[in-house]
Amino acid sequence: MEQSVTEHIDKAKKTLFSFELLPPLKGQDFESIQENIDPLIEFNPSFINITYHQQEVVYENLPNGLMKKHTVRKRPGTVGIAAAIRYFYKIAIVPHIICGGFTREETENALIDLQFLGINDVLAVRGDPQVGTKKFVPEPDGNVYAVELVKQISNLNKAIYLDEELLNTRSMNFCVGIAGYPEKHSESPNLDSDLHFLKKKVEAGAHYIVTQMFYDNQKYFDFVKRCRKEGIEVPIIPGLKPISTRDQLLSIPKTFNVDIPSDLVKEILKCDDNKQVRQVGVDWAIQQSKELKEFGVPVLHYYTMGKSDNIQKIAKAVF
Repeated sequence: MEQSVTEHIDKAKKTLFSFELLPPLKGQDFESIQENIDPLIEFNPSFINITYHQQEVVYENLPNGLMKKHTVRKRPGTVGIAAAIRYFYKIAIVPHIICGGFTREETENALIDLQFLGINDVLAVRGDPQVGTKKFVPEPDGNVYAVELVKQISNLNKAIYLDEELLNTRSMNFCVGIAGYPEKHSESPNLDSDLHFLKKKVEAGAHYIVTQMFYDNQKYFDFVKRCRKEGIEVPIIPGLKPISTRDQLLSIPKTFNVDIPSDLVKEILKCDDNKQVRQVGVDWAIQQSKELKEFGVPVLHYYTMGKSDNIQKIAKAVF
């Protein structure tokens, strides 16, 4: 059986490399994924994450002046893409499993499909609110919080299915990752509250944590220290996203509740165009990565956001 994320970590003698991909937009093919994976293969990624996005609501203006609602998935196929990557590249795949847009039965069926495909790693997250809305709304009979999703996956690992009358059920073997927020989740009142619920997810059966992006390593160091003080002992993997455009100086803090250090802001404001900004983002991420590696982090995990050329430059300098 393929090694899980935590098995990779346990057996490693150095910091590992991993990254996250967006599924291609509807209508694109596997080659669009390969274009982002191929440049990173030389760095021997231990695993690749595949995000999942819930459905969006699109409104069409009708000739009579009314509006018609359409529900669409702009990036479908996470399960199929995860399987294709796993068998083409022979690399562990970590598809995201989200609460939004799924009933508990649909979640169970997706997990069964993943188990049949030989995929035993998942990242359990609540997911963002639907596009255009401010508040997360679960499906009827869907998981409301990530901790409920972790519990459902943990139950399947114990052969506990939603239908209690099923006979001859088999236990599953999922290694479950969860998200952590060094600067707190945007919806949390404070970091103490965040850590309280993070610990609940670990107690529910999560095996490791992957952090939200951050640009000041001290935020990560303090987060790890606070987690350990709270009795959270699972591996904590830092997640890094290099800045690539000037607009992200506004969008990243607003969307992700993340501070951008003054020195990084000053360097970006000196840039004449986004090509220069992208290089500044690479240089900053290299510095971050080297310091984190020296600290002894188990994995350096990078958010590619659909383009991997900058991650390639960082990996060349770090690994």
